[in-house]
Amino acid sequence: MAVRSPAALKSPASTASQPLPQLVSTVEGIREYRLPNGLQVLLNPDDSKPTTTVNMTYRVGSRHESYGETGMAHLLEHLMFKGSPRHPQVWAEFNKRGFSANGSTWYDRTNYFASFAANDANLKWYLAWQADAMVNSFIARKDLDSEMTVVRNEMEMGENDPGRILMEKTLSAMYQWHNYGKSTIGARTDVEGVDISRLQAFYRRHYQPDNATLIISGKFDADKTLRWVQEAFAAVPKPSRVLPAQYTLDPVQDGERSVTVRRVGGTPLLFAGYHVMPGAHPDYAAVSLLNTILGDSPSGRLHKQLVDKQLAASVFSFSEGLADPGFILLGAQLGAQQDADAAAQALQAAAESFAQQPVTAEELDRARAKWLKDWDAGFADPQHVGVALSESVAQGDWRLYFLLRDRIKAVTLADVQRVAQAYLAASNRTVGRYVPTAQPVRAPAPERVDVAATLKDFKGQAALTQAEAFDASPANIDARTQRWALPSGMRVALLPKATRGQAVKATLVLRHGTEQSLAGWGEAPGALAALLDKGTASLSRQQVQDRLDALQADVAFSAGPGQVSVALSTRREHLPALIALVADMLQHPSLPPEVLEEVRRQALAGIDAQRKEPEAALAEAMSRHGDPYPLGDVRHARSFDEAVADWQAIDVARVREFHQRFLSASNAQFAAVGDIDAEAVRDALMQAFGTWRSAEPHARVPDPWVSVPPARIVVRTPDKQNATMSVRLALPLSDRDADYPALMLANHLLGGGGDSRLWNRIRERDGLSYGVYSTVQWNPQEANSEWSASAIFAPQNRDKVVAAFNEEIERALKQGFTQAEFQAGQRGLLSFRRLGRAQDARLASAWASNLYLGRDFAVSARVDAQLEALTLAQVNAALRRHLQPSQFVTGFAGDFK
Repeated sequence: MAVRSPAALKSPASTASQPLPQLVSTVEGIREYRLPNGLQVLLNPDDSKPTTTVNMTYRVGSRHESYGETGMAHLLEHLMFKGSPRHPQVWAEFNKRGFSANGSTWYDRTNYFASFAANDANLKWYLAWQADAMVNSFIARKDLDSEMTVVRNEMEMGENDPGRILMEKTLSAMYQWHNYGKSTIGARTDVEGVDISRLQAFYRRHYQPDNATLIISGKFDADKTLRWVQEAFAAVPKPSRVLPAQYTLDPVQDGERSVTVRRVGGTPLLFAGYHVMPGAHPDYAAVSLLNTILGDSPSGRLHKQLVDKQLAASVFSFSEGLADPGFILLGAQLGAQQDADAAAQALQAAAESFAQQPVTAEELDRARAKWLKDWDAGFADPQHVGVALSESVAQGDWRLYFLLRDRIKAVTLADVQRVAQAYLAASNRTVGRYVPTAQPVRAPAPERVDVAATLKDFKGQAALTQAEAFDASPANIDARTQRWALPSGMRVALLPKATRGQAVKATLVLRHGTEQSLAGWGEAPGALAALLDKGTASLSRQQVQDRLDALQADVAFSAGPGQVSVALSTRREHLPALIALVADMLQHPSLPPEVLEEVRRQALAGIDAQRKEPEAALAEAMSRHGDPYPLGDVRHARSFDEAVADWQAIDVARVREFHQRFLSASNAQFAAVGDIDAEAVRDALMQAFGTWRSAEPHARVPDPWVSVPPARIVVRTPDKQNATMSVRLALPLSDRDADYPALMLANHLLGGGGDSRLWNRIRERDGLSYGVYSTVQWNPQEANSEWSASAIFAPQNRDKVVAAFNEEIERALKQGFTQAEFQAGQRGLLSFRRLGRAQDARLASAWASNLYLGRDFAVSARVDAQLEALTLAQVNAALRRHLQPSQFVTGFAGDFK
């Protein structure tokens, strides 16, 4: 193998005397350094979360592949995790250290990222692995052979998705010469026939320090970390090779193009694609805003012309800001009975309407507010920033992340109008067919951007104030949380803590009804949840959306048996006003009949799309097996047909009746975590929910354990290249059972982690599945939990997957786990639990649940202590006690021959 060996690196002693990386630039708290070997380093210290994110971005993607090499960048992403001489068990180390890690490949870049609870040892280890992986990864024939089926399975997973396939074919039609027209995952023949020596050469050429950017974001000591970066990477020599220039550009498109995909299953879907400029171009800001002007609901032009007129169930728009000229893609999802030709005509007319209907100031202001709200929310999260910078690096310079924001703020109505008319032209469109045009109107010629000249005088805005270093231990969470109850009965938990950007996450749960009173309502609860943000007695649907944008807020409503849940996200100064707005939506919804029709169409289109999807079809069949509850009971597992009937039967009067009867704050829980003005929030909650009571009885719907007979279920889904297996076992246990900690860890070792038995056998060793796992859905109130396992695979590999799965279950039960597995899994599981408590949204949700259950985080501390005190014998015994293969309900769905 011709890969550079570890001996090619300089010794640690030779790097100790080298100077630290030199500071190159600073923008809004992010510092750029450069090592002598060319490695670019970006440091974004932020103590607001006790987590660290490290992201290594290589400026290589599918754009850099030559003829016969499609998919090569993605293959390398997989093989990098196969290890190097100094780090042979990468996934095992991730799992042992509690890393949330992965990699991704796109047109212009490949990146490898990990988030973990802030820890010097973990950070040093990850830096050392990245340095070693840069030039010493095995990239071996044996690893390529074992991973090949996994990569094929990832391809097959994508082949099952009509939207993903249609996008691939549409882009292929749009780009005649440029590699943006080729799927990143590559051609199957190229991937299967890849020459290992060419793959190794590709690796040696592109995986070098002068072609990489190391991004570290979150909680870490900047000075120490910079020294560790120096120690890890200075030994990697600067390459002598010069990367070839990329010069291929497609000519201006000279007429409409079309592509049709015909496959079994799904519902009608339309795309209209248009070429646009590179992401670094000044006009790309206008394209970003056109996404919202066209694709937003309900204000967007596509929504008004297709959804409101019942030509489509839903619409969308997105664009890709790439290093070279990219694209904007508009789409419409149709119901099975809607006219695709009429929808296509309306989609094209709306996209190309700007000459006759110019952009309005209201459209521009709304789009700008939405874009900036999302940017601010992302920049407030160091974990998001650590990964998002990859895209700006790939465009040419990380500072484009900030420059695009500034351009969004500065873009004018005339700019957006000019760009819309220039690029959203018929001759620049790819949808469904080709039509010759006597006098074509063409888009501006593609051009690259001189990024250095563009950024020569650029200066960023002032850096955000650093937040506190929050201790996410259970004891500190309990000590910092304020709890009380409102006169209405609502219980409240507030955890004030400084956050970057003054971000706040909150959860509100309204519980209601009884087993008897909730029976027979069909889709009334689901329809109500879908309509709550569609207008109030005093605010129209659009006014509600505009108010949310003004409050820099995101609100999501959902319904479950006997409860309506609300997820809220905003900033400190807006939380009281957001509480008032949410209260208005909950207490005084307008429930417009025309919007119920829109929601109904979307739901029915979604059900139609699921009928032939292996995962959804199998889930329906397995949930109905052994279901003891009759139709109308909230615990009943509905068939697709029953769900359709419920959606067809629901009307506004029934939804209004449900709302008036059940919704109140009498049995509600509210929890918020983040930068909170506690007194202002207390007052807002009192005013909004303090007296909102209901006399309607409430009692938790019983959910007792039911003995489900073992079974083997097979669902055939023709023309689907990816298949799925699901295994379920009902457990008469709750999370209060003495075996809870031991069985939790046993499952983690069996199939819950990146170093689990099922993962190592089916994914890593045999290379049969892209994703395989097992989990336990723990019931906190009754002895009725569920263990389940799942794997996806090519249909022809079903017997191999089943054999491997059964062998690993049998081996775990007969031989048990080893002491080394036990110790590594114990450390990893505890680290995962600590990482979970560092996420504000998860904390808020956990507090809402704890308020309902009458718990606090002392329970979490107690479980951590029990996990730490476990022995290997206890873990093996718990698995043998509760995992009974003879009682498995096993299901398969796919195109089995």
